[in-house]
Amino acid sequence: MQKTADIVIIGGGISGVTIGYFLMKHGAKNVVILERDYLAAGATGRCGAGIRQQWGAEMNCVLSKFSCEFFENAADELGYRSDIEFHQGGYMMLVSSQKELEQTKKNIALQNSLGINSKLLNLDEAKEIVPILDTSSLLAATFYNKDGHLNPFHTTQAFAEAFRRLGGMIYTDTNVTSITVENGLVTGVGTNGGHIATNTVVNAAGGYAQQIAEMANVELPLYSERHNILVTEPVAPILDPMIMSFSLNLYCQQVPHGSFIMGRTCADQPRDLRITPDSEFPREMAKTITKIMPRLANLRMLRQWAGLYNMSPDHHPIYDETPVKGFYVAAGYSGHGFMMGPATGQIMAELILGLTPTLPWQRLGLSRFEKGDLIHEPSVV
Repeated sequence: MQKTADIVIIGGGISGVTIGYFLMKHGAKNVVILERDYLAAGATGRCGAGIRQQWGAEMNCVLSKFSCEFFENAADELGYRSDIEFHQGGYMMLVSSQKELEQTKKNIALQNSLGINSKLLNLDEAKEIVPILDTSSLLAATFYNKDGHLNPFHTTQAFAEAFRRLGGMIYTDTNVTSITVENGLVTGVGTNGGHIATNTVVNAAGGYAQQIAEMANVELPLYSERHNILVTEPVAPILDPMIMSFSLNLYCQQVPHGSFIMGRTCADQPRDLRITPDSEFPREMAKTITKIMPRLANLRMLRQWAGLYNMSPDHHPIYDETPVKGFYVAAGYSGHGFMMGPATGQIMAELILGLTPTLPWQRLGLSRFEKGDLIHEPSVV
C-alpha cells in the first residue's frame, strides 16, 4: 500500500467511486479509495436500485434529476464497455387516501416547476400502464417515464474503472482502523495494510459513517437502520414501471431478467450494523404486495437479504467539511444514496477542490442541524 495520498476516500460503494471519479475529472491527483470488502459490498449492492425523480422536497428533486440525466449517458461518459442496464420504465406512485392525494398534487407542482414532467393519473390511466394493478383501494396514481432501474454492480464498476483510468487507486479488503488528527487537522488514515499520510479524508462509508467519524472525534446526527428486500423467481414481463406507495408501504419492480424485487419498511428494525434478514419480512411483504397486484401471489421467493439505510433527521444527505479541517462527510442518504450517486460525486469534488458549485448543496451542510433548518422529505417508504 502506498504511504501518502492527496485525498483518501473511505468507502467503495456508489458514493466513494463517484466522488473519486469527479475529483479526478476535475483535476485532482493521487486519490485513493479504501474499501473494507469488495466494491458495492455494502448498501449499494443491497439496494433496490430504483432511480426516481418524484420527490416532495426540492433538494431531493434537484439531486435526483442531475443524477438521472447523468445515468442516461453514463456508459459513454465513463467509457464502460458493458451495460449499466439503465431501464427507464418509469415510476408509478400509488395514492390511497385523500391526505396523500393533496400531498401528491403539491409534489407534482414542485416536480413540474423543476423540469420533472410527472403527471397525475386517474385509475383507468393507471391500469393502462399496469394492467395487473388492483385499483380497488386506490384513488389515483402518478407517473414519470424517465424514472427507472439501474444495475448497482455494473454502475459502481463503471465509475471505478473510469477512476482508475484517470490515475486513481482502489484498495479493497482494507479496513480503516484509525484517523489521525493533529491540532484540529486530519493528517492520516490507519488501515490493516498500513498508514497513509494525507491532509484530506472523505467519509463515504455509508452505514458505517458514524463509526468512521468517531475515529476523528466527530459526531454526526445519523444512525443506521436495517431494511429488508426480497427477489422472486423470474417470469415473463408483466410490469414495466416501478410501483411505489408511501401510505401502503411498498415498492416493487420487475427487473430485466424477469425477477421481481420488492421491499417495505418494517417496524422495530435494529438501529445498528446488523444485516441478518428479518424472518417476518417475507410474510408481511406478501400480504402488502398482493393487495395491489394479486397476480404475484403464486410467485416463489428465491431469497431475501437486508442492508443498511444510513438515516439523517430530515431524510436528506450531509455534504460538508466537518469541524476537523480536511475531514469531509458524504452520508445520511436515508435509503436513496444509490440514485443520487452522480450528484454526490459532483458536489463533493467541487467542495473539496474549491470549485464553483454546479448544484445548490449548501443547505445540506452540518450547520442545518444546529440551526434547526431541516429540509423535510414527505415522500419516503
